[in-house]
Amino acid sequence: MNETRNGTTEDPQYDVVVVGAGAAGLSAALVLTRARCRVAVIDAGEPRNAPAAHLQGFLSRDGMAPAALLAAGRAEVAGYGAHLVDARADHIAPAPDGFSVRLAGGPALTARRVLVATGLRDELPDLPGVREQWGKDVLHCPYCHGHEVRDRPLGVLGGRPGAVEQALLLRQWSPDVTLFAHTAEVTDEERERLDARGVRTVEGRVKRLSTADGRLRGVELADGRETPREAVFVLPRPVPGDTLLTGLGCAVDETGWVRVDPTGRTSVPGVWAVGNVADRRAQLITAAGAGSAAAIALHHDLVDEETARAVERLRAAKTPAPAPAPAVRAPDQ
Repeated sequence: MNETRNGTTEDPQYDVVVVGAGAAGLSAALVLTRARCRVAVIDAGEPRNAPAAHLQGFLSRDGMAPAALLAAGRAEVAGYGAHLVDARADHIAPAPDGFSVRLAGGPALTARRVLVATGLRDELPDLPGVREQWGKDVLHCPYCHGHEVRDRPLGVLGGRPGAVEQALLLRQWSPDVTLFAHTAEVTDEERERLDARGVRTVEGRVKRLSTADGRLRGVELADGRETPREAVFVLPRPVPGDTLLTGLGCAVDETGWVRVDPTGRTSVPGVWAVGNVADRRAQLITAAGAGSAAAIALHHDLVDEETARAVERLRAAKTPAPAPAPAVRAPDQ
């Protein structure tokens, strides 16, 4: 994995190819390059948090622009010798000594191990105003954005599992929270909990989120009623970017997400998956931690493999060559 290792002509170009250069992928690459592994990081340049102006809740980086965090991470891993590849990986396949990672419109990289950190995409409700204001005043995570909209009139768009719980949770940040039931029916038990928490419920299908001068103005219902709101929280449907993993045959769980162990190891030997591609709840700071943990486990796996090969070579060197067979004299004629 470095200049001192016993290289052979069968060694692939890289020890590890990391696919995805978000917090999880770059954190893994940082640990691996510091462990003197040969690492390539493939970056398609489509981070999930691109619409957000600031990241929150990341110790020592609170309020930093997401793009600035990624730029700093790229510079760090490049400084340790990682090869940064601005491209999209479109296929991973087994290779004689590991894996082949094919780039879209380009060559394939070979590696002994692969770590996939391709994240997820948020499938948003198909309502006017949602996508336009996404990451501004249409938000999804109270822990990421609640403090920034504290004490303001907040809304929660219903229609997806968890909306009632999100409305109850947001009451921590504002005394003025309204749940818009939209396409869902609020049960008597849910209404009692909302009432007890001081959360207002508005029945009726939502038509759109109205805006003025580029800012959210309120929530308009199909019957024409409009409730002024300064921020609305929605629960997008998370869709994992896992086609590279499922194409390799990685097992998925009962919810359809790739199954991993606590270190991110998948069911396919030599393949790890970390961050939002394997954990829909991972935030930036937990994704970075998962990347670090996966890198350490992956490095141990590489060392174990190299040690086993070294033992085989040592045993072969110690085994004496077989004595030549005695010459057989031809019988007298």
